[in-house]
Amino acid sequence: MTILDRIIIDKIKEVELRKKVFSRAYWEQSPLFEREGFSLSQRLQDSHSGIIAEHKRRSPSQNNINSSLSVHQVAQSYEKAGVCGMSVLTDQKYFGGSLEDLTAARAVCQLPLLRKEFVIDPYQLFEAKAHGADVILLIAAVLDREQIRQLSQTAQTLGLEVLLEVHNPSELQKALMPSLDLLGVNNRNLKTFEVSLDTSKALAEHIPDDFVKVTESGIGSTAAIQALQPYGYRGFLIGENFMKTKSPGLAAADFIKTLVS
Repeated sequence: MTILDRIIIDKIKEVELRKKVFSRAYWEQSPLFEREGFSLSQRLQDSHSGIIAEHKRRSPSQNNINSSLSVHQVAQSYEKAGVCGMSVLTDQKYFGGSLEDLTAARAVCQLPLLRKEFVIDPYQLFEAKAHGADVILLIAAVLDREQIRQLSQTAQTLGLEVLLEVHNPSELQKALMPSLDLLGVNNRNLKTFEVSLDTSKALAEHIPDDFVKVTESGIGSTAAIQALQPYGYRGFLIGENFMKTKSPGLAAADFIKTLVS
């Protein structure tokens, strides 16, 4: 059994438990539920850097990345640095995150916020909206085409943008549909956790121009971004590279300054 298999098994149990505690109607009463979201896809298209910076305390491949900084601090410093959006991990067991992290970030910044989560149920979209998310992540590796359709269409009715993540050509072909806004290529194999930028290069030509192209994982240098920009990528999701420093915001600011200079 892979790490991804274990995560999904646990996530199914977690969501079923949360449904028993908080109904969908409960989340619809949230003060944040009616707010108009920020568009990550538009900000990426208007940007010279395309940086989506992540808040991540830990991961299955790295036990502790940075648990000393508050989400408030990180969100404010990322916004000051000039990033296009912020990704917030909300899985607790494997990544040390929570939905409260999302709300904390929403309270102190005007960035588009991506709920970085293993979404398997429409219920999680209502949670995301109620906690201040603007974008949700769908992972093609754990969803079939009908699930992707249902989840993406539901997200759009809630005013959420959809970032669909793929790892190979078969996932891409399975997932392409009009109800997506951004198409992300994860350079990390979720089964082995090995990383290669060649994944993004190989899939780029198969992604229609209708979608904003995003590349994720393994973006540790400005050279990596410059190598991928000719392939049409407008978004670059960076997590550990910033979070492993004492000041993620300053690291992001320096990175962007070097990139656009």
